[in-house]
Amino acid sequence: MPLGKSLILAPLPILAALALSACGSGTGDPNTITLYNGQHEQTTAVLVSRFEQATGIKVLVRSADEATLGNQIVQEGSHSPADVFYSENTPVLEALREKGLLAPVAPATLAAVPRRYSASAGEWVGVAARVSALAYDTGRLTAARAPSRLLELASPEWRSKVGFAPSETDFQPLVTSIIRLHGRAAAEAWLRGLQAGGKVYPDNETVVSQVNNGESALGPVNSYYWYRLRDELGAGGTHSAVRYYAPGDAGALVDVSGAAILRSSAKKPAAQRFLAFLVSAAGQRALAQSKSFEYPLRPGIAPAPALPPLAGLHANSLTPAQLGDGSEALAMEQRLGLL
Repeated sequence: MPLGKSLILAPLPILAALALSACGSGTGDPNTITLYNGQHEQTTAVLVSRFEQATGIKVLVRSADEATLGNQIVQEGSHSPADVFYSENTPVLEALREKGLLAPVAPATLAAVPRRYSASAGEWVGVAARVSALAYDTGRLTAARAPSRLLELASPEWRSKVGFAPSETDFQPLVTSIIRLHGRAAAEAWLRGLQAGGKVYPDNETVVSQVNNGESALGPVNSYYWYRLRDELGAGGTHSAVRYYAPGDAGALVDVSGAAILRSSAKKPAAQRFLAFLVSAAGQRALAQSKSFEYPLRPGIAPAPALPPLAGLHANSLTPAQLGDGSEALAMEQRLGLL
């Protein structure tokens, strides 16, 4: 069964081509591993470079949308050339875990980050956190005027003002958060409200860009998309800001990027070293300095100075394990025609 949006958005011939390009990319060298990368490429490039310098292990990187890569891993099964999968969000990792395709992560690696941010039985480890927030056009709204609760976005007051990206894998955890905290009926009503009055964009980069240029007044995104936009445009070119949701709100969600070792990998020792590096002090500092604007999960490693402290945002209590594999949210979006 498909894991997510990739089989909806990408025709099967493209997936087949990806699979063919990956096959044969592995090597018998125990000091070379193959990484399927669904995380942002610029972030992964920094981490891979630092790891290679520190260990002498070579990493062959295959980057694509995380759901596309997750589906590819399922298709390849025990013949996958991948050793490690690094994902932008956890639902695809949970889906692979449920299918028995992941190997246990070393206990010392799991212990490097708070336990709630990794798989309950240790099949993947959390690497970085990001927080859901609301980007808003400062020419039309103030922070006090912008909605403080996620469900408000579907209200008539904001009709024709909201931009959103329902096909983004970042969006499905928001839907799941509403399901878990308010029920399926509330989540469906919220999606119908956005569908009736919102503007659909292809991705979160477009959401923050169009909010910044005034096409939409506001849009739900993970906050790091806005911080990257501000870093790129500078203060003079930034005409938007980010509003964090009320403490404990469904929108006040901490989402996690994580990494796993494939059960089929023949290079588990080197793969374990890569995961250990991702959550090491050196790896987490590299993440913090990479302009990814994500939160390092290792205690004692400060995020980028521009970010507010994670603890001060008072996120809701949902863990990545409680967000699950995203299938409920995905099915709801499909049924409503949003995907």
